Amino acid sequence: MKNTIIFVAVSALWASASAGNVQIQVLDRDGKPVPEAVVVVYPGATGGTPPSLLQANPTIEQEKMRFLPAVTVVEPGATVRFTNQDRWDHHVRGAAAGLSAAAAPTNAGFELRLAGKADGKPANFTEVKLDAAGVVLLSCHLHGSMRGHVFVTDSGWTLKTDADGIARFPGVPDGAAQVRVWHAEQLIDLPRKALNVVPGPVLDTVQLSVVPRVRRAPPATPSTTPGGPMGGYSQGPAGHGEQVAHRH
Repeated sequence: MKNTIIFVAVSALWASASAGNVQIQVLDRDGKPVPEAVVVVYPGATGGTPPSLLQANPTIEQEKMRFLPAVTVVEPGATVRFTNQDRWDHHVRGAAAGLSAAAAPTNAGFELRLAGKADGKPANFTEVKLDAAGVVLLSCHLHGSMRGHVFVTDSGWTLKTDADGIARFPGVPDGAAQVRVWHAEQLIDLPRKALNVVPGPVLDTVQLSVVPRVRRAPPATPSTTPGGPMGGYSQGPAGHGEQVAHRH
């Protein structure tokens, strides 16, 4: 029994000594922290299982004319729920984002509509399964100012930066690694950055070549008309909990 305890303790020490706590800070062109950037770490070591850093089946709200959150990160195979919390109808269109959009397959997208939320009734929602890695641009045909993104990652080591522009990764395997940073307004992808992970804290920075715009505040007094500020659909009411699945 004593030998077993010693072995477990030594194994724990070895595991902690063979991994680093990586912190990546994303800065804008002027050197200021950038929140809501996506940081992906690609460890060189093949062993081990990445921690569960991402929500398996997140919800994106349509509320006050915005997609909330503006950026959602998932792994392939995740199901994303879209929920309309506004009183007026919304449309949701998902399409390949960035400069690679033109080369995307014609079926690499989805379109759906969500009726507005009635007083005292549950919000309408639809679920979409995202099968392949890539960035999906979200928009609404009725409200052109609405934009959002879903980043379907190809690495389990993926996080968004916090208010200080930092993404914190615990227990990254030691050795050579690469870091990718993505931001919706960084139209030309930054090259991956080499990183050497050692036991203990590893700190590094990545700087964008742009200064992201500050998101405008939602309307102070939203319209109460059934179709919202730009009118409604002529189609019949959308079903509650409709399931839609597409590949990207």
